[in-house]
Amino acid sequence: MKTFSRSQRIGDQLQKDLSDLIRREIKDPRVGMVTVTAVEVSHDHAHAKVYVSSLQGIESLRKSLEALREGAGFLRRQLGHRLSLRTIPQLHFLEDTSLDRAAFLSGLIDEAVASDAQHPSS
Repeated sequence: MKTFSRSQRIGDQLQKDLSDLIRREIKDPRVGMVTVTAVEVSHDHAHAKVYVSSLQGIESLRKSLEALREGAGFLRRQLGHRLSLRTIPQLHFLEDTSLDRAAFLSGLIDEAVASDAQHPSS
């Protein structure tokens, strides 16, 4: 049986609530189609790293991150209304590059497979 720490449970709940808040409450046009991919909460629950990705490209993601960082106080207040936590963590929005890295690695694997197919071993 897998046990989850309190920080992980808080991170999961923050991810769900932030996704909803960003979609429904943020009116800044710079925040495009973003996805909250993960939230890591510190052990003292004072800080949360919020990883965000976008399928609209890196420039769009950077504009979205700028807007989210400016709106972090608003989002934190809204989380305070939704969650029954003593302290709502400070939100630190970061670029999630795992999708880009995965696509790059997938491309390398495809190239290697194609190269192997062209040069069969004797």
